[in-house]
Amino acid sequence: MSTLFRSIAGAVLLLASSYAAGAAEIKAGDLVITEPWSRATPAGAKVAGGFLTIENKGTAPDRLLSGSAAVAGKFEVHEMRMEEGVMKMRPLDNGLEIAPGKTVKLVPGGYHLMLMDLHQPLKEGESVPVTLQFEKAGTVQLTLDVQAVGAKAPAGAAADHGGHQMAPGHSMAK
Repeated sequence: MSTLFRSIAGAVLLLASSYAAGAAEIKAGDLVITEPWSRATPAGAKVAGGFLTIENKGTAPDRLLSGSAAVAGKFEVHEMRMEEGVMKMRPLDNGLEIAPGKTVKLVPGGYHLMLMDLHQPLKEGESVPVTLQFEKAGTVQLTLDVQAVGAKAPAGAAADHGGHQMAPGHSMAK
């Protein structure tokens, strides 16, 4: 009887770990999206950032065009970069290119999703549903895991942001 119990328990653990691993990776066309997260916001805050990693495993570029989130009145794809010694943030009106064979990380201080006109604060531990719109991969639904205020990376990930892949024509000074 104990052998049967151990076999069943092992199968349940295997299924649970497979589900957890699969939940962290979203596939859409040739794109693989991982580590979607955000930061908690203080009461009264009207903006929040969204962060994730997008890998293009295909042979053609794709482009993150826009998105939406029920918690926000407005959603944009943004970049932050140094211009004449000043960090500036701006929306990417033509979207963010994901070149074939490349990985683009949306991180604090770089490319990111901008959730504006928040209807409510984002609270640590929550999951915020968002919809992304890609040029080729189409509509992708995912959830941003809300981390602590000031978090530099999603839970369980190193805060190293080395290896940023920038879209053609862009640079980011450190």
